[in-house]
Amino acid sequence: MADMDSEVDGNGSVQPVEILLVDDNDDDIVLLRDVFEQARLANVTHVVTDGEAAVAYLRREGEYRDAKRPGLVLLDINMPKKNGFEVLEEIRAEPELKTLPVVILTTSRREEDVVRSYASGACSFVSKPVEFEKLQQVAEELSIYWAAVARVPKGK
Repeated sequence: MADMDSEVDGNGSVQPVEILLVDDNDDDIVLLRDVFEQARLANVTHVVTDGEAAVAYLRREGEYRDAKRPGLVLLDINMPKKNGFEVLEEIRAEPELKTLPVVILTTSRREEDVVRSYASGACSFVSKPVEFEKLQQVAEELSIYWAAVARVPKGK
């Protein structure tokens, strides 16, 4: 697949944004992938289920050396090995990654998590609803916003 961003192409159609989904909840992963696929506005390029794998993927280390740079990272907070805050801080500390849009997508509703996310450089904080239908709606809205409205860097 060619490098993409969320701009309108020469034909006037919206091009999908490629996403790295960092989440350890299998049900959420399946749902988010399905919604993005159906919307055809976002493309989950890869899913990793822990913080160490997320950092390795973004740095293109080890098994991820040929990984394509995503246009957007959806990052859960509560994960094994490294939590979302640690991952976000590492992303913002690296010159090649610091401008990468990161959305915290988590079940947390704690005010201190919201504040810490923004203070650490998150572009947005979205609480995942527990109900399937509401999570599907959130995923659809994320897809539309990040593909049709927001402008994200091209993957390299």
